[in-house]
Amino acid sequence: MNTTSFFSDMLQSIAERGRRFLSLGPARNGDVNPVGTMEALCDTLLSSRGEASGMALAKNILDRWQGFDQDKRRDFMLALLSRFGPDIERLERAIDAYRADPTPKALLEMSMAAEPRRQELIRRLNLAPNGIATLVRMRADLLELKAQNPDLEAVDTDFAHLFGSWFNRGFLVLRPISWSTPADILEKIIRYEAVHHIGGWDELRRRLAPEDRRCFAFFHPQLVDDPLIFVEVALTREMPPNIADLLKEDRAPIRATDATTAVFYSISNCQEGLRGISFGNFLIKQVVEDLRRDLPRLDTFVTLSPVPGFADWLSRERQAETSNALSAADRSRLAALDEPDWADQPEIAAAIQPSLTAAAAWYFLRARNRNGKTVDPVARFHLGNGARLERINFLGDRSERAMRQAHGLMVNYLYKLDDIETNHEAFATRGEVVAAPAIRRLIPADRSSRSLVPGPNVFPPGVRSADAPGRKGDKEFTS
Repeated sequence: MNTTSFFSDMLQSIAERGRRFLSLGPARNGDVNPVGTMEALCDTLLSSRGEASGMALAKNILDRWQGFDQDKRRDFMLALLSRFGPDIERLERAIDAYRADPTPKALLEMSMAAEPRRQELIRRLNLAPNGIATLVRMRADLLELKAQNPDLEAVDTDFAHLFGSWFNRGFLVLRPISWSTPADILEKIIRYEAVHHIGGWDELRRRLAPEDRRCFAFFHPQLVDDPLIFVEVALTREMPPNIADLLKEDRAPIRATDATTAVFYSISNCQEGLRGISFGNFLIKQVVEDLRRDLPRLDTFVTLSPVPGFADWLSRERQAETSNALSAADRSRLAALDEPDWADQPEIAAAIQPSLTAAAAWYFLRARNRNGKTVDPVARFHLGNGARLERINFLGDRSERAMRQAHGLMVNYLYKLDDIETNHEAFATRGEVVAAPAIRRLIPADRSSRSLVPGPNVFPPGVRSADAPGRKGDKEFTS
């Protein structure tokens, strides 16, 4: 018997006994104040001491939540914000006590008093059968509601804090996904693919069945049939410049033992409710370890990644009165981007390429958002994991979405195993972008040393050459 299934069935049985004991039922249409009823149930759950009754209450609350429309869900989240924060009187007493006598015991009491009541409520809701799955969906709704109600950031912080513990790497299980994986999981792989659309079962088979293809996913013990994140891998003999060659129907597969390069060409987060909970970096590192163990000839690990924010950034630079990223000649050449079929005209594409790739180099190496961080989210992910920016690929993806988001650009990030920790520290602590010299040379010399004025699109970053000499094994820094 499946252990997780047995445990879930046991929890369901306990909850049903508690439900009968408390005579709890689902929400009824005649309830004139369903959100108020939910608040009362939450208060009862927080004061409950019985295991069966607690599970029953938690299940009843989550069942009612799932029956709410979006307005009632918003009102309930606002109630969590206003009614289930810290106990202010207890917190004030704890602060006064610590000021009078700053002992470890007083500090502990102050810390406990500062915790919002809703954190304990969320913990208790997790006791319900399938509670964690419902809470993940609940946070997905919360993220949408937060866009219209910024004050809900406090509630989201509590969810994220608890999820960071519950979805810790120590609880996650890495499983290979193959053509023999159960169909219900394969259906979810098709549905969750967020980078390169999977058109159906035949296309999925081409990504999973050949000897030179791999797929891995992280699962949580309480979500055994629902992946959290997955990565698709192509085994090749070289670093690929475009996605079409990897995915075309008539390509000739190679033997896995002949491959020297592992290409991570799609990484998809599956659960919107886990946005911002970081485990993608663990996924890549674990997959690299597994691949190296099974295929010792592999010596190069790269991505073929999208550039989702580039087109919007470039549009702003083209429209700005002045731009450090673009010269007058660049602006003139890039005007052809406004023609819908420019990529199909070789002469126009060839004229655009130098200016477009130079602008992309600036985008990665010099552009920063208002928080001083690298603009592109995919770059932040891979650079933060210790990769280096290796190559910019002109028209690497001709799909409609890639042309709209990045004018067809793709990039390769190289995971050089000996340098990962050094690269990570450079990016995480000093904001330095480790890049191949060829990319740095894409920025014309007359602009590479131009001083930057902090503004909405550009902040002075650190840029590091991956191959330049330096002291104590470090690299040369330029800005």
